[in-house]
Amino acid sequence: MKTYTVITGASSGIGYETAKAFARRGKNLILTARREHRLTALKDELLQLHPTLEVIVKASDLSVPQNAHRFYAGLQGYPLETWVNNAGFGDYNSVARLDLAKIQEMLHLNIEALTILSSLFVRDYRNVVGSQLINVSSCGGYQLVPTAVSYCASKFYVSAFTEGLAWELKAQGSPLQAKVLAPAATETEFGKRASGQKIYVYDQHFTAYHSSQQMAEFLLALYDSDQTLGIVDRNHFQFSLCGPLLPCAQERVST
Repeated sequence: MKTYTVITGASSGIGYETAKAFARRGKNLILTARREHRLTALKDELLQLHPTLEVIVKASDLSVPQNAHRFYAGLQGYPLETWVNNAGFGDYNSVARLDLAKIQEMLHLNIEALTILSSLFVRDYRNVVGSQLINVSSCGGYQLVPTAVSYCASKFYVSAFTEGLAWELKAQGSPLQAKVLAPAATETEFGKRASGQKIYVYDQHFTAYHSSQQMAEFLLALYDSDQTLGIVDRNHFQFSLCGPLLPCAQERVST
């Protein structure tokens, strides 16, 4: 049976390179982002290299909660294998200087859309062997970063939600695996949007960072593993795979 891998935020950065990485593995793709022209260009590129694949593009602004519901509903009839929630953005600013309209959009996308899409996918695929949900968090979802507190808070949610889901699925004996990818600085369009600058040179802001291609490789390593978390150490920029980091209060079972 033909199955599909869904990637949100696929028009650039980690999502773009992840689509290319899954295509190299022969995975049929469903790609979404706001910019349809970029999705279409990516589809054309992928089909030139992998003409036997099916690549479906569905442009959507997932920061609008209703669109997240519509996007998922539009996938009925496509058997899914893997779901990658990559769409998201950040903000570099102190809390006192936040652009609240921007932060509201960020919270809708980073938290609300991710929760909606994760929950709907889990409802339908929790008993399907081989299914995976990979949510992209950040090393800032495990460690606070000055001038990015609001972004870190949103990613702390992603980390806690996904690690908690992983515990829940294992406790229920579900074959669906929930995993977290936690990048550190990665050269994408993230810096421009977070800073509000038209030009953002990573060499001027970071002593070390990864490329989008490297992060896609890390995501595939997480996909291939039985671990819950793939995380970049912000101090040494080493990537590692491990179990959940957040403490979980285990319920006692009475006998």
